This record gives sequence, structure tokens and C-alpha cells, in this order.
Amino acid sequence: MRDRLRAGELARAAGLSVQQLRSYLDTGVLPPAPRSAGGHRRFTTLHAEALTAARALAAGHGWATTRTVMRAVHDGDEETALAALDASHARLDRERGELAAVHDALGTVLAAEPPASAPRPLRIGDAARVVGVRPPVLRLWEHHGLLRPEREPATGYRRYPAAEVHLAHVTALLRRGGHPLAALAAVLRELRTTGSPDRLRAELARRRDALHQASRHRLTAAAALHTYLLRRAEERPEHGTEGCVGPVKGTSTEPPG
Repeated sequence: MRDRLRAGELARAAGLSVQQLRSYLDTGVLPPAPRSAGGHRRFTTLHAEALTAARALAAGHGWATTRTVMRAVHDGDEETALAALDASHARLDRERGELAAVHDALGTVLAAEPPASAPRPLRIGDAARVVGVRPPVLRLWEHHGLLRPEREPATGYRRYPAAEVHLAHVTALLRRGGHPLAALAAVLRELRTTGSPDRLRAELARRRDALHQASRHRLTAAAALHTYLLRRAEERPEHGTEGCVGPVKGTSTEPPG
């Protein structure tokens, strides 16, 4: 048994309130804490290590993923924990691909008018499907001055030429990055009025830096979680190394030859 800790001691060491600590227990972020004969929860340094792993996971993956992973770990459900981490990494990889695609399309976005050979303008439903949003989102962006679709003379229906569809792609990407509508309006206004890509490139560069930092946080989280799994295995020797990522029995970590 590791050294016992009081709830207040553990909370102070982690910079939390006792209420937050109890919330982590109730949501499965921490392993169960048995009660003493007097009814007090008994914490150990294993709980402190769980907190370290959880906070590292939260910095890299967010608290929603962290709660899923830690609950699964404490339930012995490694498959669910790893699936949640894989999904988080996939989202990051997908956003990297989207950033690269916008960068490649930037030259087209800057064109004052689509070339004569460009496909016909899209109506709002088709444009929304291409961009990956719902039609009301395109109307909202238009309301905030981000998009300026044309109108069909006879029907009044919105039409999105190729350049406007590209701008909608840019808007969708930057919105997913958390940029406020006001900042996007300033960037797109500059693209329309000056044709300069500098502001947009700066926004994309900042997002790339944020993704790079997120990747580093995820790397730290993986190390912290692996360390915690090893500590849990030490606490439960009867289970061997179940739940720990490591070499398969009978294999070697040394390079061949």
C-alpha cells in the first residue's frame, strides 16, 4: 500500500478544491477511493498519479476525451480508452490536412473572378455540401459579411461562384480553429479589398503553431498515461501488466543483430 493522503492534501497538491476532487472521483477520472471505518475517503499516491495523467490528457485532448479514457482505464476497458485517443489523433491529423488544402487553394481564393472555364455557380444546398456545413451556416456567415453570394435574377436564389466557395472553405476552417467571426470578417475583407494573402497566411500559421503545440501535449499525455498504467499494474501484481503498453512477452526491445 502506498502512502495515504488526505483529500485536502491531494487537492492542494494538485491545485484543486476538495469538491473538484470529489467530482473527479464521481466521474471516474480517478480510481475508486475506499472509505475508512470513520467514513473518510482514503487516497494514495496512486490517485495523485492519476491526476497527473488526467491533466496531461486534458491539455492534449480536452476533458471530454480525458473522462472517456480515464473511466475506461479504471473499468479495465483498454479498447475504449485507446479508441478515444485514436479518434482524437485522427481529428488533429484531419485538421492538418485541411490546413494544407486551404494553403494550396489560396491562389484560387485570391482570384477576383473565377476563370471562364470554371464550373457554374452552386446554389446554397450544393455549396453547403461541398464546404461540409448546413445551409443556415452559410446564411449566417453572409449575415456577418463573410460571404457575398450572387443572386439569380429570375428567382432570387443564392449562387456561389468558385471563388466564393473557396472563401467559404477558408471560413469553415478558421471557425473550426476557434477564431471569432469579427476576426474572420477582417481577414476576408482584406482579401476582397487588397487581394493580399498576408493576414490569412498569418491566421493559418498561428493555427499550424497551435496544432504543433497540441501534438506535443498529446505526446506528453501518452507518456503520462503509460506511466500511470505501469503504476496501476504495480499496485495490482496479480494482474501482471494488463492494460500496459509494452513489449509482447517473448519479444525483445533490442534492435536485431
